[in-house]
Amino acid sequence: MLTDGYSKHVTLPSAAKRDVAPQLNPSLRHQGTCQQGHDMRRSRMTNIKKMLGAGIAVASLLGFAACGSSSSTKSSEPKEAKLTVWAASEDQAKSDSWLPTMEEAFKKAHPEYKITFKNAVVAPPDASKTVKQDAKAAADVYLFANDQLGDLVQANAIGELSDDAVAQVKQQDAEPLIQSVTAQNGKMYGVPFTGNTWFMYYDKSKFTDEDVKSLDAMLAKGKVAFNVANAWYLPGFYLDGNMSLFGEKSNDGKAGIKLSDKAAAITKYLVKLVANKNFVMDNDEGAGLAAIQNHTADAFFSGSWQANDVKKALGANYAAAQLPKFKTEAGEFQMKSFAGSKAVAYNPNSKAARIAAKFAAFLGSKESQKKYYELQNTIPSDKSLADIVKGDPAAVAQMNTIANTSVLQPTIAEMGSFWDPTKTFGTALANKEINEGNAAAKTADWAKGFEAALSK
Repeated sequence: MLTDGYSKHVTLPSAAKRDVAPQLNPSLRHQGTCQQGHDMRRSRMTNIKKMLGAGIAVASLLGFAACGSSSSTKSSEPKEAKLTVWAASEDQAKSDSWLPTMEEAFKKAHPEYKITFKNAVVAPPDASKTVKQDAKAAADVYLFANDQLGDLVQANAIGELSDDAVAQVKQQDAEPLIQSVTAQNGKMYGVPFTGNTWFMYYDKSKFTDEDVKSLDAMLAKGKVAFNVANAWYLPGFYLDGNMSLFGEKSNDGKAGIKLSDKAAAITKYLVKLVANKNFVMDNDEGAGLAAIQNHTADAFFSGSWQANDVKKALGANYAAAQLPKFKTEAGEFQMKSFAGSKAVAYNPNSKAARIAAKFAAFLGSKESQKKYYELQNTIPSDKSLADIVKGDPAAVAQMNTIANTSVLQPTIAEMGSFWDPTKTFGTALANKEINEGNAAAKTADWAKGFEAALSK
């Protein structure tokens, strides 16, 4: 499981199981044909007239009905519900924390329901592991990291989004985050509320806004730290068209991992980078941050989880940006980071799945993300909230990186074959075992390492 975005240092992701389409709880399947639904409607017209009101008239964000406004759909929704919600401890620590605040807001928005919320501490990185222990006894609504999507779908522990919820996600999020909650079966599960990626921090007294668009320009003026040996960061140099991961949508295991004929030129660039007097070697123990703190580096690459530390170290010169470009003998390329998300899901096994689905969409909404940022500084994924974070360099950098200089990190099981060969290759670069003379051969060996790992 990818935990870099949720802890201070990188832990390599574990492979997710192949996605399979879930089966809805039988109690949630739409019963009968559209004609049957209309027959039922005629027989219950008197009751429906009594029930009509503003709250009832609101369309379900995540309804399951196939036949439009069947009366059986609305009458089957429980008016009272107990919803268990799992989230991180900081989300629910106080009565005015984000989760309790949004629960009260949901109650006010839906007076037609009488809801009792029960909150428990299960952080997003742990959701899949906990849910899979017993999907039917798990929370009605929970937050999860998108690299768990395959496991959750296979366990029938995550509900598919309706057309309205899909539209909500597509309106709110950049393409990498939309794909982050799209399973191998092409269906969408979960509403993203924040992104997970890495970007660049820098000292703005050393570099101009124009400088930070080019890694080479930065190296000419100041010292730059990067974690070459880390398998989550290193691909950033190859992902601009020179590394293909499991097909166009990153979900075709049979497509494998491919390197382009220009990959060797990028490896040569990295050999020169490591040898550059203005390059500082970062590592998983935090050497890059330490270099920023003691001012032996002027820029380094990390994520929002280190924003406070970097801000404290750089003070008035604190700045962040999306990733820069770099020039090789084969041309100029854009650095691109892996991106993913945290999202809100509902459990299709819930006794109140319809209401749980509505609440999940509500927790992932623009208004909820805005409140999350205001209360706990969680960077929103909703593009329309860019204005509210414009004074926060890390938030702006994360949103711009996801939108402009990132690719979706694949979540299929075959991605497990990516990390070890990449770490081995990166470690060889960091140790200067790769040079300009053997760069092409070592790059070819890296590609063979993928093939060998995938064939196991």
